[in-house]
Amino acid sequence: MTQRNIINDLYAQQPKMSATDSKIAAVILADPSLVVNMTIAALAQAAQVSEASVSRFCRNLNRDGFHQVKIELAQAAEDQHNYYHDIHADSTDQALQNIAENKIAEVKATLQGIDSAQIDTLLTWLKQAPVIQCAGAGGTYPVALDAVYKFNQLGFLALCDATYETSMAQTMNLPTGSVLLVISNSGETAHLINQAQYAKQHDIHVVALTNRDDSPLGKLAEVHILTAVRQQVFESEYYFSRLSATAAIEALFLLLLAQDPAYSDHIQAHEHLIADAKI
Repeated sequence: MTQRNIINDLYAQQPKMSATDSKIAAVILADPSLVVNMTIAALAQAAQVSEASVSRFCRNLNRDGFHQVKIELAQAAEDQHNYYHDIHADSTDQALQNIAENKIAEVKATLQGIDSAQIDTLLTWLKQAPVIQCAGAGGTYPVALDAVYKFNQLGFLALCDATYETSMAQTMNLPTGSVLLVISNSGETAHLINQAQYAKQHDIHVVALTNRDDSPLGKLAEVHILTAVRQQVFESEYYFSRLSATAAIEALFLLLLAQDPAYSDHIQAHEHLIADAKI
């Protein structure tokens, strides 16, 4: 079982936290290593909340208590990639460096957080699936398109569609044993939840890529890949990164490619057929 990263959980859950929990999370994320040596009273004072609020915060994170939170923070705080680096307009060089650090953190945390046993199961499903459908909405739809391209290159029949009505119709026509791969940052997109629910009722494997462990889509999925995020947009209200989801798809592609040389042959054949489109 893969070790959960408490920093990832804090970033993922922060947009949905109560005002009180957000205050506590902000103090922790500002300097996780400092909180490791705090008492519950000191953290409460720093966040300007009660000690009881800190205890509730720990339970809301699905941790047993403040002691467990401190242990996990101690494990995560040593890795500087776990920290968010602010982006300021006064220095383009520094801003680019900080963006790079944030993106490295997202990819690293996503791939390190994947449960290898679940991925082995998913790879088997993908290889056996008569059809793979990829579904996304808004900013995640390009990731679904990328997944479709990669799976077809490997020799799997994969499809997607930008309109919900057509995508839902595709889900209704999936044969038993197919895979529905759903990509959503929040895991709360109603259309995607509808597709996942239908798929589960008709013996179609549901796989979700979301930012949150407790998301509705994540709970519906048989395999749930958590995509880590560090990039903040609109202060702390909105978190988005297409890179971590794309990295997860890339990892599936490379793992499949490593398992069977025939997939490489299929890619080469495809590249040969489209070669006349290149200069």
